[in-house]
Amino acid sequence: QVELVESGGGLVQAGDSLRLSCAAFGRSFSNYAMAWFRQAPGREREFVAAMSWGSTYYARSVKGRFTIYRDNARNTATLEMNSLKPEDTAIYYCGACRVASENWREYELWGQGTQVTVSV
Repeated sequence: QVELVESGGGLVQAGDSLRLSCAAFGRSFSNYAMAWFRQAPGREREFVAAMSWGSTYYARSVKGRFTIYRDNARNTATLEMNSLKPEDTAIYYCGACRVASENWREYELWGQGTQVTVSV
């Protein structure tokens, strides 16, 4: 079992960049697909990005703006966000799954989330 902890959220202006980090405590997560999801008030948790075996997947809304990468040696996963928009405002969650998926219901490990707020 791996414990995930997100960090890096904050208040930024539209057009700014931000990096979110997901740190894993316990066993290595090298055998897990890592992903980022987000949830805004009144909205369902939605897929943002995922990575496994060097392959990456992105939601259409963030493709070209966000980048997901991982450092297995340090047990960290990062979501680099560029050209942020107000609609990106949400709580961002790091998740781990045996196989990469865009369905949050298939993930077995979650962090507590980190708030990202983008103002105009």
